Formats: sequence, structure tokens, C-alpha cells
Amino acid sequence: QVQLVESGGGLVQPGGSLRLSCAASGSIFRINALGWYRQAPGKQRELVALITGSGSSNYADSVKGRFTISRDNAKNTVYLQLTSLQPEDTAVYYCNADVTMVSRSRTTYWGQGTQVTVSS
Repeated sequence: QVQLVESGGGLVQPGGSLRLSCAASGSIFRINALGWYRQAPGKQRELVALITGSGSSNYADSVKGRFTISRDNAKNTVYLQLTSLQPEDTAVYYCNADVTMVSRSRTTYWGQGTQVTVSS
């Protein structure tokens, strides 16, 4: 089993910044792709940013130039730096990990979510 623990959410004013973290632990052989998703009230969960095992990243058009995803493989941790936040960025943010287990099976895991609220 793998556990993903997120942190860093909170309340921030428009134009502000936050840094989200997601640490993975458990029977991990290798973490492949890591992603951040978000779900606003009444909306479907959407992909925000993705980073591959080789470090390549992709972003939703709505966050390009404002959000940055990064990973620390030594710590099994993925980060999402959020800048120039707007009220429409308000959502629960979830991390997602594509994990190859010690057993060599491959499974996707989700974090519990962290709330980001952008409001004045």
C-alpha cells in the first residue's frame, strides 16, 4: 500500500501564492508520473499539472505561466507552486501518483485533498 499526504492549502487573497506538497510513503519501488488535480464545487475533477518520471511537465491552459509542478525523487514528494491566484482557482486539490510497487505491480493512488480558497 501507498499513502499520499498533502499539505499547504489554505486561504489566500487574489494575486497571492501557495505551495502544495504531497509526500508518498509505503512499499514503493518507483514513482512514475505524478499529477495534481482539482475539483471545484459542482464541477468535475480536472487535471492541473502532470510531471513524468523523467521530469517532463504539462499544464492545463488555465494555469500555464502561474503554476509550477516539481518533484523530489529522493523524498518521494511532488510540489505545486501556485502564483497569481484567482478566485476561480478555488478548489480541493488532489495529488495523484502512478506507482510501481516493490512487488512490481503498478497502481494509481490519490491523496486526501487539500482545500485552496482564493478570496478577499
